[in-house]
Amino acid sequence: MRQGFPIATRGMTVGLLGGSFDPAHEGHAHLTREALKRLGLDRVWWLVSPGNPLKPDPPAPIAERIARARAVMDHPRVVVTDIEARLGTRYTAGTLRRLMALYPGVRFVWLMGADNLAQFHRWQQWEWIMRQVPIAVMARPGTRLEGRGSRAADEYARYRMPAEAARRLARAQPPAWVFLDMPLSDLSSSAIRARGEWRGGRPARRDAGEPAA
Repeated sequence: MRQGFPIATRGMTVGLLGGSFDPAHEGHAHLTREALKRLGLDRVWWLVSPGNPLKPDPPAPIAERIARARAVMDHPRVVVTDIEARLGTRYTAGTLRRLMALYPGVRFVWLMGADNLAQFHRWQQWEWIMRQVPIAVMARPGTRLEGRGSRAADEYARYRMPAEAARRLARAQPPAWVFLDMPLSDLSSSAIRARGEWRGGRPARRDAGEPAA
């Protein structure tokens, strides 16, 4: 494996939580701990996206966001990584293609919030993603109904597994997904920025989501 890349071996189950993490907070950490426990994952990787420096409102420098993320999520089975920057990928589909090629036999699970499920059909190659990796939707406060009524949830309803079968998700043949209700923290990156606790309170950015097309 290339230097600086996370380590995973054939047969391992790895959850992927992508986003800007601008900044990472306890809500991300709680979601991750729940995913490890309820999905029975071996590892979770936080994919800290590089961001686009040409946008008028770029995220904080990636080194700062990674340092913050590692301080927030200090867990032996969680890896905070800049692998997307190393791979040069911008969209989730591209990242997954590269990861599956680099880690043959590793079973990846994409982790997302219910708010991301609500607009998942706008992601680049979203149906390809559904057909390639199992997906765990972690319901945040106030997003449960929005996520369940989404186009992706409707079109792939027959592939939804019951919550009590969540520990089988990682080894299920995609398309397969599960919707997990949980008492998540209402803390958000945008709220932290709005209070001026992280680089002066910039406008909200999506976490655990997809860059705009």
